[in-house]
Amino acid sequence: MITYVKGILESVADQAAVVDVGGVGYLVNISTATMSRLPATNTPVQLFTYLQTSESGQSLHGFLTREELKMFTLLVSVSGIGPKVGSGILGTLSPQDIILAIIAEDAAALAKAPGVGKKTAERLLLELRDKIKTTDAWETSGGMAGAVTAPMAKGEKQDAMDALLALGYGRTEAMQALLEIAEDGMAVDTLIKLSLKKLAR
Repeated sequence: MITYVKGILESVADQAAVVDVGGVGYLVNISTATMSRLPATNTPVQLFTYLQTSESGQSLHGFLTREELKMFTLLVSVSGIGPKVGSGILGTLSPQDIILAIIAEDAAALAKAPGVGKKTAERLLLELRDKIKTTDAWETSGGMAGAVTAPMAKGEKQDAMDALLALGYGRTEAMQALLEIAEDGMAVDTLIKLSLKKLAR
């Protein structure tokens, strides 16, 4: 298993990077988001990689952070989601955006990615919902850490969520605002007031 490649970035083209590791060039498939954040050619780079093996051969898929790699691995574990679609999703949404969309059950946010229609987005929600809520692998900060361990599906938080949706806010942006301000014991009106203040910024 190749967990990462570290060397000199020789070239970038067609969503693929060539990394020279001790005189050996590794072709690594990358998402558009990764491609936009790569350093200049002929400079050092490290890509965390996923090795795909199929009947047609092997291919490497690389990411600049471990979080992106972990999310990619989760995405391709869903039936019908291959590396190309997984990279397309990560080219459109960050790992944190994907987590929020899944917890908020926001299929429309996932469907913005190329190759992801309504049915595929719903399958992603269905198959990843429990994995996202129970995993402890995400090294995120602030409200996002709470998003993994404390889904907003009950009580005052859900009432506040419903109110924000009724006011016309999207599921994901409403969820993100609530996750960032919510504390145990907060009343619904306080949750709504603080969320609206954050959303207005």
